[in-house]
Amino acid sequence: MVCLGNICRSPLAEGILKSKLTSHSFFIDSAGTANYHTGKQPDSRSIAVAKKYGLDISHLKARQFTVNDFDNFDFIYVMDDSNYQNVLRLARSESDVQKVSMILNLVYPNQNYDVPDPYYGGDQGFENVYKMLDEACTIIADKLS
Repeated sequence: MVCLGNICRSPLAEGILKSKLTSHSFFIDSAGTANYHTGKQPDSRSIAVAKKYGLDISHLKARQFTVNDFDNFDFIYVMDDSNYQNVLRLARSESDVQKVSMILNLVYPNQNYDVPDPYYGGDQGFENVYKMLDEACTIIADKLS
């Protein structure tokens, strides 16, 4: 799961997907394309909305996406077009490129909709993002189960 700073959208997506799949069968992680928040926990509003739905993401720590992530993950889901372009710039091969998808294309195939960044908005933005990601993560979990 990849967003810009790895404190709002991608840690929510990580927590949601982890709640839908077994940890002994799947390794799920998140990262940001920028290093603004490396080592910091998710935004307090992401933590709060996750908690509202019974998930604890407070222990997660932001990290930056690296080229090694192409080797470590079979699927790389990005939150918006900017993240998509930034991740593709690190791709070394067509195989790397094929791993990268816009997460909302699972819900709206080939529409390339962005998950809006709720950072500068209010609590409702985090709620809306949670619902979008929950729907997409349900599809991912169903495909992998």
